[in-house]
Amino acid sequence: MHDSVARRRPRTSATARRDVGHLSDFTATPRMLFIAALAVPIGALGACAAWVLSHLIALITNLVWYQRLSADPVSVGATHHNPLLILGAPVLGGLIVGLMARYGSEKIRGHGMPETIEAILLGGSKVAPRVAVLKPVSAAVSIGTGGPFGAEGPIIMTGGALGSLLAQFLHLTADERKALLVSGAAAGMAATFNTPFAALLLAVELLLFEWRPRSFVPVATAVSVAAVLRPALLGSGALFPAAGTLHITALTCALCLVSGIACGLLAVVATRLVYASEDGFRRLPVHWMWWPALGGVIIGVGGLFVPQALGVGYDVIGAELDGSIGLGLVVGILIVKTLIWSLSLGSGTSGGVLAPMFMIGGALGALEAHVFPAVGPGFWALIALAGVLGGVMRSPITGVMFAVELTHRFDALLPLIIGACTAYAFSVLVLERSVLTEKIARRGFHLSREYDVDPLEILFVGEVMQRDVRAFVGDVTAGAALTAISGHDPAELMGRRQMLYPVLDVDGRLLGVVTRTALETVVHDGESGLPLARLCIPATVTHPDATLRAAAMTMAANDINRLPVVDRDNPDIVLGMVSLPMLLAGRARDHHEEHAAQRILRLPTIRPSRVGAPA
Repeated sequence: MHDSVARRRPRTSATARRDVGHLSDFTATPRMLFIAALAVPIGALGACAAWVLSHLIALITNLVWYQRLSADPVSVGATHHNPLLILGAPVLGGLIVGLMARYGSEKIRGHGMPETIEAILLGGSKVAPRVAVLKPVSAAVSIGTGGPFGAEGPIIMTGGALGSLLAQFLHLTADERKALLVSGAAAGMAATFNTPFAALLLAVELLLFEWRPRSFVPVATAVSVAAVLRPALLGSGALFPAAGTLHITALTCALCLVSGIACGLLAVVATRLVYASEDGFRRLPVHWMWWPALGGVIIGVGGLFVPQALGVGYDVIGAELDGSIGLGLVVGILIVKTLIWSLSLGSGTSGGVLAPMFMIGGALGALEAHVFPAVGPGFWALIALAGVLGGVMRSPITGVMFAVELTHRFDALLPLIIGACTAYAFSVLVLERSVLTEKIARRGFHLSREYDVDPLEILFVGEVMQRDVRAFVGDVTAGAALTAISGHDPAELMGRRQMLYPVLDVDGRLLGVVTRTALETVVHDGESGLPLARLCIPATVTHPDATLRAAAMTMAANDINRLPVVDRDNPDIVLGMVSLPMLLAGRARDHHEEHAAQRILRLPTIRPSRVGAPA
């Protein structure tokens, strides 16, 4: 070692790659329990919001269609109505929604899920207070006047808004606000359909964009609270209880593949209709405030042909799932409900997608039941319900669990998996984006729903760090250091130019770091005699057994792109240096594993021996 300049070739720590005792499967702190405690009242608020929305829809439906003051659940198509009422009520509802969006909040437009996703990803999980009031009211007006929508999208946004509002009153991070926002959304969903497991899966597949204890535990807490309160508020038991036994065979499972393809095709058609409708409304020479009223015209015309397609239509879904629906109504629902839902949703009115998908999917399955062999009451309607949901929302596991929890038909689990996953596969191969993410993409943002292990999480700093590091003793002057590093350094000639230099004391212990830029600035200012011990700054360091992700997070948090690597047990000893380009090693490995195909095993070749051949 030179008296003033040292090129350190550090020893390799024996624990650099093997000692990972400081790492854990999940990153969780006791603060997770604090956020889970906050999720308890949010779960209760979500359940109450579901109760309010359900009764508000029923109240407006009774007022508009039956001219009575009642909050008892009722279907629009339960009786015949005056054609003028069928035509006029949806238009009036659309006009009211348009006015509320124009002079209240534009965030109430649409079915709620894209808006919730946008608030989570782009808005720091902050929702305006007015949305918590206007969204359920606008949805109740839209659905109660005949809109062919469901309550789940609005309840997701309403419950999410309640969770976000509580979080905004507290000193929380954006990720903690997200956990509470999604807690409220999932709680409202669980209470609306009495499907706690499906609501939890929906949160994971569509809203959280992570699988971490810090968010999963609070959401599970809120869902559990809502599920406990649900019987007292909205009743217990399955929403569409199944009856009869199923006779599932290998042929049944094979036909579920065919059903899944049909569901995927229907999902693609419905999704494209929604955004073709939105494109059409955008081209109209009228303000968007009037679009929901024009969408109401479409709804009214469809209601003249099939009035059962209006409103939420739980009675129709129930008839599909118990096999009591007639063929004529099945065809009418399949055509009319698909058209009026997709075309009117493109107008920007307020309403959800799940209940319409239940009805449309159930109608497709009820039609398949006239072709496929009998398995049990409503079996094919149930398979198609999950399939269309998996295809439209790109959430096959959620679709399966919704079907199971809505009916308690656990004996149909395997066919449901086959049908929903087939529809999902068809949809993702044909469509780039779903009905949930297309709207976000049209606003100029990209959302990926693929989740995998971060390649930076499985590589360690010690595997990629530069070990041949130039360091300086603290009494070396800035001028001498700059002269030393301005020579022909073989490492620099190979494109690995070192820009950050450890500064050591006489015993080789780390004092701090100095950058090449700092050396050049000091020399330029005429202070070349300044010793590095006075010029260096405290070092932000990492360790050889830290993951590349941890190193990247350290760089991001401190706005730097290079870190000295020190021994974890002896942090004064410099072992090497890691820079931002070195972190690409993890991405390079991931790219190789994804694209480099190779054959690992080969069948042995048996060659017949020639009789009489010389030894």
